[in-house]
Amino acid sequence: MYKINFDRFFTYSFSSDCVIFGYKDGQINMLSVNRDVEPFKGKWAIPGDLVYPDEDLLDSAKRILFELTNLTDIDLHQAETFGNPNRHPQGRVITCAYFALLRIDDFHIQAASWAKEVKWIPIHELPEMAFDHNLILNSTYSLLKQKLAIEPVCFDMLPEKFTLSEMQRLYEYAFDTEMDKANFRKKIKSIPLISHSEKQKNVKHRPASLFSFDEITYEKLVAENHYSFKMY
Repeated sequence: MYKINFDRFFTYSFSSDCVIFGYKDGQINMLSVNRDVEPFKGKWAIPGDLVYPDEDLLDSAKRILFELTNLTDIDLHQAETFGNPNRHPQGRVITCAYFALLRIDDFHIQAASWAKEVKWIPIHELPEMAFDHNLILNSTYSLLKQKLAIEPVCFDMLPEKFTLSEMQRLYEYAFDTEMDKANFRKKIKSIPLISHSEKQKNVKHRPASLFSFDEITYEKLVAENHYSFKMY
């Protein structure tokens, strides 16, 4: 009978990586840290680190995100798990990816611990990152686009009061396509939005009207099976 060496099954490490998305100036950004330690010193990376032996995965993600970026009270959601045996040069490390959507201007980020620098980088401008973080990013970004198509998660990244053009540019960036203004307005016509009397301020062009998402009405419509969010 084949004898299993169970000692081999208790020699792995685990990590948590936090993919944080935000939207600003027509671009979806990812919060990135510049590593000041080996391996991959000087490389940009997703905020992440090893899980303590007595630590819950979600708790570790929240701790790591705070230690590296100063972000706290972030609503993290579990994404994919990555376990290629060779993904870490120092040994077998299985990582669980978490993601969150933020309004960039609502949070103050600050590099700490082994992070030399922390900043928001547009998705399409990210360089080759440390470890397999480009793979993790691509997987989680695909998940984000799936949600953008069928859930109102765009409003977690847009300002609380936004223009319809801002909303359109977010979708154009996410799906790398140009959208006809009239068709886009027709597509979002059924989304419960609150129109505000105020307009944009401090802009060089004609100020546009501001809107906000009516989450209460949306949840009521969904509960009554009267509405299904669908952008694609």
